[in-house]
Amino acid sequence: MNYVDKVEFHFQSILRLVETQTDCKRRTKTEDNEENLELQNWSDLPTELLELIMFRLTLEDNIRASVLCKRWHAVAVSVRVVNQSPWLMYFPKFGNLYELYDPSQRKTYPLELPELYGSRVCYTKDSWLLLYRPRTHRVFFFNPFTRAMIKLPRFELTYQIVAFSCAPTSPSCVVFTVKHISPTVVAISTCHPGAMEWVTNNHQNRLPFVSSIWNKLVYCKGVFYCLSLTGWLGVFDPQKRDWGVLAVPPPKCPDNFFAKNWWKGKFMAEHNGDILVIYTCCSENPIIFKLDQSTMVWEEMKTLDNVTLFASFLSSHSRTDLPGIMRNSVYFSKVRFFGKRCISYSLSDCRYYPRKQCYDWGEQDPFENIWIEPPQDVSAFI
Repeated sequence: MNYVDKVEFHFQSILRLVETQTDCKRRTKTEDNEENLELQNWSDLPTELLELIMFRLTLEDNIRASVLCKRWHAVAVSVRVVNQSPWLMYFPKFGNLYELYDPSQRKTYPLELPELYGSRVCYTKDSWLLLYRPRTHRVFFFNPFTRAMIKLPRFELTYQIVAFSCAPTSPSCVVFTVKHISPTVVAISTCHPGAMEWVTNNHQNRLPFVSSIWNKLVYCKGVFYCLSLTGWLGVFDPQKRDWGVLAVPPPKCPDNFFAKNWWKGKFMAEHNGDILVIYTCCSENPIIFKLDQSTMVWEEMKTLDNVTLFASFLSSHSRTDLPGIMRNSVYFSKVRFFGKRCISYSLSDCRYYPRKQCYDWGEQDPFENIWIEPPQDVSAFI
């Protein structure tokens, strides 16, 4: 079947889907519309229908179809998927049945993981989870797609925020935690796969720094960036074991952003060397800031362009080249409509999807779910 046949096949499939979802009266009208469409040129297809067709094509067929005309090229590029979106992984309160939600397909896949019994998630990166067993103080990495496990020395993780630099299979992997002892002193602990113990040092702050309740922590250009409870930015270089608080005033938000549970509704991500923070409020649209590293000032972002952010309490991610409808948006770790639709905010439309979904993040358990990068080949889970 060549790509033209595939386009026609998907077109007819969509028409049949529309027919099955309408009543008898509307079905008659749909059949008339189908006859009219058959009399029109392929280039006259409605844009919304053409986007659905192009999205269903493989990447190879999408590229081939894009050369037919300028309009098809623009639509094909707008929905072309080069990267996979992260999946939202749900951790059960009881039992070993976990769920993985794919926001691009709006599908959920179950996964039995008895290896994680009694543990809580701390962070994710490169398809790996960092987990902690409070009863035994066991810290370990786990890849839910390969079932690989890598143990670290035991360590008590109480109120520390924690992250790691890259996959634990890499020799450059570093695990980092920070906890404030006082407004002017923090305790920083580091470890790496294969180490026999954690290394802990206390560091003085020239500026007050109280670590956030949940992770506002990213690894970027060889250093860890950490957002404090009040918006100050701490930086740790694991090679030099050097810590400091940048003299960058916190992002400026309207006063109502500091109402109930204000400290929970903040998220932090990294994209191509840029540090981004997302401030949310239960009654307002979110605000996104980027650190201008030349002037060391937080700047409000009115657009993300081709970027999509995926925000959760414990780790957040960024992606480019996702389906057109997902671009220039922030996807939050909350799913509505019986697990069928992820809450998102579109910077293009300046609104939440679904509508009126401003959310009080104080109501959500931070260990309930986390975004994780799926493997390149997801056929085993579909």
